[in-house]
Amino acid sequence: MHIPKIDISGIENEELPSSLLMDFYDAYSKYGFGYIINHGIEKGLVDQLFQVSKNFHAQPLSEKMKIALNDNHRGYIAINTSTDVNSKLAVVKKPNQSASFMMMREDTSELPNIYLSGPNQWPEMKKFREVLEEYSSQMTRLGKNLIRLALISAGVKDLSIMRSFEPATIWLRLLHYPPIPKNSPSDLYGSAPHTDFGCLTILAQDEIGGLQVQTKQGEWINVPKIEESFVVNVGDMLCRLTNGLLRSTPHRVINKSGKERFSCPFFFDPHVNTEIQPLIGTGKPKFSPINFSSFLRNELEASYEKHKQK
Repeated sequence: MHIPKIDISGIENEELPSSLLMDFYDAYSKYGFGYIINHGIEKGLVDQLFQVSKNFHAQPLSEKMKIALNDNHRGYIAINTSTDVNSKLAVVKKPNQSASFMMMREDTSELPNIYLSGPNQWPEMKKFREVLEEYSSQMTRLGKNLIRLALISAGVKDLSIMRSFEPATIWLRLLHYPPIPKNSPSDLYGSAPHTDFGCLTILAQDEIGGLQVQTKQGEWINVPKIEESFVVNVGDMLCRLTNGLLRSTPHRVINKSGKERFSCPFFFDPHVNTEIQPLIGTGKPKFSPINFSSFLRNELEASYEKHKQK
């Protein structure tokens, strides 16, 4: 198995090119992962994002803890504070060996009846907020285009579900993986085996490596960086919306390179109050309807120390 490369030029066309639809469906129905190229995001912006991420993580822990993760899931997530206990792919008892900064949609205040709403927490760092907000804005546009592409490729005719992405639930995570010893236990991960719980993940990663995807046969294969591409994968909610036609594929991170690893995943999801169920055109429903907000709450309360305290 190899992860396919998909040229998405033409993704903003009113009528999507048939070759793009076929390439996308072939990749995501078989593998759930792909490299996308010609995505329209400037390399300079991605480089800036990695630089501000490295600057942030280089700060003393005491400085980062000033904006420790809050109840609305924004801020600094220290190492050893998240464990993928809900993983159906491995018995996970050790916390992930990574630290991160989490940004979500910028709300002016915490809104009643909207789970995880609220303003972001920002460090006092030059250009940090400016770069993250510009990157998130461009990723949001790309995310909407990719969702549309995904749904049409899976045979969905009625695209009214797209209104559920206005506004979308977005997450930009600046991840730092310290190297773990080569002789460390087999169940110590940078990120334990899991599937992503949302719709789409758009990943920018450095050249260090460590991301691995599981094949249908159970083999773990490496997903190295390809210059000026993003790694895009389908999550559980998009799998449900497409009635399983598009795969949500297990993956993990193991950083035994001896070097620090940095990655910047952007997660693009519908509004938290969306009811998720297979869409018309995808066949007889294989999944029962679920509320995205309730699903999210269950996932976060199981995995993050901050949310377990509530």
